[in-house]
Amino acid sequence: MTYFSGELVNPVIRGFAPDPSLVRVGDWYYLATSSFEWFPTIPIHRSRDLARWEYAGHVDTAAPGGSLAGVPDSGGLWAPSLSWDGARFWVTYAVVRSIGTPYFDLDTYVCTAPDVAGPWTAPRRVPSHGFDPALFHEEGLLWLLNLQNDHRPGGLRFCGTVATELNPATLSPVGATHLLLQHDRLIEGPKLLKRDGWYVLLLAEGGTGFEHGVRVARARTLTGPYEFDVRPLLTSRHDPSWPLQKAGHAELVRTPEGEWFLSHLTARPLPTADGPRCPLGRETAIQAVTWDEDGWPRLRHGDRRPAVRVAVPRGADRERADNGDPLAPGCPAPSESAVVPGRAGPSRHDQDRERTGSEDAVEPDWPVPADCGLAPGRSGPSWYTLRSAADPSWIDVTSRTGWIRLRGRHGPDSLWAQSLLAQRITEHRAEARVTVEAEPSMFTQAAGLLLWYNTAAYFALDLTWAEAAGEEQCGQQWRGTGRTVLALTARDEDETRLVAVVDVDASTPVTLGVTVERGEARFWYADDGTARPAGPPLDFTLLSDDHGSRLRFTGAMAAIHAVDLVDASFTADFAGFRLDCTPD
Repeated sequence: MTYFSGELVNPVIRGFAPDPSLVRVGDWYYLATSSFEWFPTIPIHRSRDLARWEYAGHVDTAAPGGSLAGVPDSGGLWAPSLSWDGARFWVTYAVVRSIGTPYFDLDTYVCTAPDVAGPWTAPRRVPSHGFDPALFHEEGLLWLLNLQNDHRPGGLRFCGTVATELNPATLSPVGATHLLLQHDRLIEGPKLLKRDGWYVLLLAEGGTGFEHGVRVARARTLTGPYEFDVRPLLTSRHDPSWPLQKAGHAELVRTPEGEWFLSHLTARPLPTADGPRCPLGRETAIQAVTWDEDGWPRLRHGDRRPAVRVAVPRGADRERADNGDPLAPGCPAPSESAVVPGRAGPSRHDQDRERTGSEDAVEPDWPVPADCGLAPGRSGPSWYTLRSAADPSWIDVTSRTGWIRLRGRHGPDSLWAQSLLAQRITEHRAEARVTVEAEPSMFTQAAGLLLWYNTAAYFALDLTWAEAAGEEQCGQQWRGTGRTVLALTARDEDETRLVAVVDVDASTPVTLGVTVERGEARFWYADDGTARPAGPPLDFTLLSDDHGSRLRFTGAMAAIHAVDLVDASFTADFAGFRLDCTPD
């Protein structure tokens, strides 16, 4: 009998952390999540007890050519599947380049590494039937699972789960592709394991919204035929009052003691007049699982709905936690920075070095002073960049001690070259602040603080140039007139609205902030040490998966950015960025 001495609190990885893929190697559990258009690509966390998770690295080679420039919002890297063959880690994923069309225009890739912190191999393309691929290893054989997409008029967008054997060395197909099953509901995200002579297939069902769930099918042979369990393993679709919604996209793992647990995505909605919305995006949760007398998996607490609190076995490093580890179950330190510009990762424990023969974490590709807020941390890659990794061509952390200098590039609607650094918002109560020093001289230059969802959904408080008071917009900044202002703008799909304009003195640094209280966001600035409103309250829930007419799959961020639309020479210096997230 396993001794359950700990408890996890769901979600265990909070904020934008969707599509978790879970694997155990020795005493460690590793979990990869989707990154979509964001860098670092495919963040990976690890844990010894399933309750407390720390950032362990990312698949830094995942974006072919190192760039996702031009991919649409919520495109890019979808649903990685992490696995271990006894000697190395494998990850497979799709790069999706079309959203909202019959064609996903995607490519499926595979990378491998001796350790999750790298070095990862360059991506190799494999058969690309559809998104949400997974790998299954069995006695030296390698199988690629995928959904199949029928783009033709009248075709089913999700028309079955397929499997293709791959040569483990060349990754070329071996024989024909096999259709494993089809279903009348939307089925995706296949994950395969073998237990008691059964091939057990976990499937995401019903899309990734409030109808999401997990179904199970099984067969005596890998290629089928598969029979479905009569009921879902996991879903909250039937109870809109449940605190954890959108439960689905799951993977099973077995502990060293023989217990079973399930990783899955979930979301915590806020009520609005237009229905529930989840601005924090889809998050990662863990459930305990047992197997019934007929050999089907069931949630241990006897329900289909996900539990918020789950008992877990005593982990190998629980003694360290009992002695004051600051990383509480389910509650990563909200203000701890953990960006990995380039290829940084945390130091690994001696056990990892003994297993892999590798050294400590890979160093960043460029210097990262610890006092500028860009140093690696434990809670996750809390700084993210859009569609490319941070690099010295647009970010400078060495010229001015304790400051981050951004060189302005494209505007916030661009899919190509934004100078933006963002951190995940992990709770419905949060505050972000930063001090910015810049001297914009044109309306094409701006720098400031944002609440960000994507290029069609954001709020921005920018230090920028405007015409003299009372003068209409005429764009003649070269006359040497005008003023420096804080401009608060709101972007909502096809409309960008100027919410407020405030005159400020840009001869000294200006502190900007935003306070989020559940569904309301209030921007402010500091004047003589006093916080003053920079405009009216804004609806934070507009920055969610559930608002608007387009597909959305990420989550709300707090960000800083710089813009220069003319010659990309304007720079802005930022200091003291802080994001504090407070659980309800």
